[in-house]
Amino acid sequence: MSSWLETTITALIYGGEGLGRLPDGRAVFVPHTLPGERVRIRLVEEKRRHARAELLEVLEPAPQRITPRCAHFGVCGGCSYQHIPYTGQLAAKQAILREQLERIGEMTEPPIQPIVPSLAEFNYRNHVQLHLTVEGKLGYYNPRGDQVIPIRECHLPQPPLDEIWKQLDFEALPEIERVGLRLGVGEDMQLILESADPQAPELSVEELPISVAHLSPAGRLVLAGSPAVTFEVLGRSFRVSAGSFFQVNTAMAEAMVRHVLDDLQDIPSLDQATVLDAYCGVGLFSVFLAGRAARLIGIEASPGACEDFVANLDEFDNVELYEAPVEAVLPVLETRPQLALVDPPRAGLERGALDALLALGAPRLCYVSCDPATLARDARRLMVGGYRMEKITPFDMFPQTYHIESISFWRRGEE
Repeated sequence: MSSWLETTITALIYGGEGLGRLPDGRAVFVPHTLPGERVRIRLVEEKRRHARAELLEVLEPAPQRITPRCAHFGVCGGCSYQHIPYTGQLAAKQAILREQLERIGEMTEPPIQPIVPSLAEFNYRNHVQLHLTVEGKLGYYNPRGDQVIPIRECHLPQPPLDEIWKQLDFEALPEIERVGLRLGVGEDMQLILESADPQAPELSVEELPISVAHLSPAGRLVLAGSPAVTFEVLGRSFRVSAGSFFQVNTAMAEAMVRHVLDDLQDIPSLDQATVLDAYCGVGLFSVFLAGRAARLIGIEASPGACEDFVANLDEFDNVELYEAPVEAVLPVLETRPQLALVDPPRAGLERGALDALLALGAPRLCYVSCDPATLARDARRLMVGGYRMEKITPFDMFPQTYHIESISFWRRGEE
């Protein structure tokens, strides 16, 4: 590989990188760049049709480039857009979502609505996950994912979490793979240690106002305090145990739930309908749908999330829960729901799950996505299967990063 090259960035692509061209015509992807910038780069990965590079120097900066807030930006892999004004981040995400739907999803003029901005550009995360260096210092992996970069500041956690993580003092603990911190209602906090070793490490956190849990293949072990934290969304409380997924931006979770509920108002006889909530997690959407539908069916593979789901929907007697992978349940589900809501992980819908979803043929479908590439892939198959996208709205759940959350509404055929 050559020592350095120069290129001009022509576009932002999904993943937080800028797109340039090498002298031989191959595409080159360069992080922390902007369209129109002339940059000096060093190649770090070469393929037959493309390459990846690290940014050495911005020779001609774009007019909109700003100074990142964090001293670790560009070295730590936690953020990708701190060099872009927030309005520019929103515009970039809207454009990238459109490009993914058009290129991968083969959609013509996708019905994209204006992106919903986050209420906070920084300090919005109720959950952060850090790693340990060999010396026991907390940090994040670098963009290449091959080294943990120790940090002294981070501008993404909510203020109480930002104060707590700086007080944590670890010795070198090679068995700990990840350290999580969660903030619930009323500064209810939890420290989550993840490792492949079933033996919990010895820690001294008695002086900190925080619960501690250890996650391993042996299960969840509570070392101090409570096994869960409580979140509040639109006036409803949610128990979320260590290891269970919950949206990291509580204000945006509220906006997304409100968005779904507003769209469902035009479904006739919803109070007599069956609603399917696949990948239901702890019940973020189910809690609000159960009171409006005749029957709600939840599907979730995580045992811990299922425990939380049962606790969070205890008041309803019209709810069923299947603790199993979605692709295992949908093919044997004998009920045709009037509405199916799916909220899969970044990998999108597993092929068997999508095939079974098409076979069920719910007249209405709501797809909550956290990855526009896998959404676009699934969208192409949904359209072949007879669904039509009515609208899609991006939500900026993760400011300063390249991640794009969206909610799309679909209708089957002419129903």
